[in-house]
Amino acid sequence: QVQLAESGGGLVQPGGSLRLSCTASRVVFRGSNMAWYRQAPGKEREFVASIGWRSGDKSTADSVKGRFTISRDNDKNTVYQHMNNLKPEDTAVYFCNTHPPAREFWGRGTQVTVSS
Repeated sequence: QVQLAESGGGLVQPGGSLRLSCTASRVVFRGSNMAWYRQAPGKEREFVASIGWRSGDKSTADSVKGRFTISRDNDKNTVYQHMNNLKPEDTAVYFCNTHPPAREFWGRGTQVTVSS
């Protein structure tokens, strides 16, 4: 049973923008802090950004601060990540999960490739 499903990735040129979406089952989403993580080729998965249930508590990794914005729509059980001024080093598979992450909720992720 799929609990979380990411979408919105793709190929974009440096400086471009993308919006990622993650739709979760209600039992996972409701009341949970949510986060985005990413894993670049040959590297470990890393934290990108998190958001609390009421959206007032956010945290962002220094590497994306000022460029990425996390948000959520609790009526739609969906968390978003708006990514601006993308750089080649942002190339990775992006995953959403709770924060802290639960092993059983890791999905397939969505590939983001930043290249000219």
